[in-house]
Amino acid sequence: MKKTTLLLLFVSFVAFSQQPYYNDVDITLTGQDLYLELQSKIDNASNSFNYGDVRDTMKITDEDTENTNNVLLVYGYDDTGSCTTDRSRDKDEFGGTSCEYNREHVFARSNANPTMGDVSNSTTGIAADPHNLRPSDQQMNNDRGNKSFAAGSGTAGNVGSGNWYPGDEWKGDVARMLMYMYTRYGDRCLPSLNAVGTTQGSTDMLQVLLQWNAEDPVNDYEDQRNPYLETVYGNRNPFIDNPYLATIIWGGPIAEDRWGIASITENELVAVSVYPNPTSEKIWVQTTSEFIPEMYTIYDISGRIISENTVTTSEAIDISNLTSGLYLIEVRNSEKKGTQKLIVQ
Repeated sequence: MKKTTLLLLFVSFVAFSQQPYYNDVDITLTGQDLYLELQSKIDNASNSFNYGDVRDTMKITDEDTENTNNVLLVYGYDDTGSCTTDRSRDKDEFGGTSCEYNREHVFARSNANPTMGDVSNSTTGIAADPHNLRPSDQQMNNDRGNKSFAAGSGTAGNVGSGNWYPGDEWKGDVARMLMYMYTRYGDRCLPSLNAVGTTQGSTDMLQVLLQWNAEDPVNDYEDQRNPYLETVYGNRNPFIDNPYLATIIWGGPIAEDRWGIASITENELVAVSVYPNPTSEKIWVQTTSEFIPEMYTIYDISGRIISENTVTTSEAIDISNLTSGLYLIEVRNSEKKGTQKLIVQ
């Protein structure tokens, strides 16, 4: 494949796979550069949207996709037992008494630095950001309080020493909400202020959140949030639209790539992957047993050849001399070839 064809294929695939909201975002960036690019984008949101508005928007953004009369309750998991553990509830049962739902700040207000302060229906700003608010049974909300999220399994509840596991169904939602809050509000909403665990490499992102983002993909319920909030609030949560953006920024487990920016396919190409990806030192090529590559070529996003040499699947390719950014690696033998995107941190 000629380098110009390779570049055009990559550009066209990306351009037609993402939401128009991101048309002015340079998604070829990586790491902190992409973080700052997304931060600038999502900071353009309504200044007048208030905490009272959330009560109404929740009925749309959090509607139960299987029962339009209901909203889904974050951390909920059982509609047949105590109402505290309800997963779904009538939209009109809003309030602060038993078996009613209220508004849960997933990034707890008191955990922000400085805190988000007290709220009333007229409150605007960070405490009213609808991307951080979900319906929750009032008792379940109280049970969570401001406990930090931590690794666990099964249904929602206390784990470890005073921490909280959001539940298998909700862990991906929670991770993507915390990623949004950190991206929009920076150090005021550091992940470590609201969750516990090891950081990912030299970043401030927690490995547990990256793991949850990869293990619990976006579903139809989560997908219905962004289109409406873009209309009434003015921005979107990028990590719902494409969880793989977190991989590009912070590394860690490879999350779902909903825009197809992680790979390039064409009828003549064979399946190929490189790992670890992203990385900054060495990579290995993984292919099928029917395709053993003999040569590789690395291109930058302008289609220029950066390096090429012989390679086999048992040999590592040293990329430590490459600057951070997005590249394309093509591997081939005399009969076949395959191409993959490479992120250098």
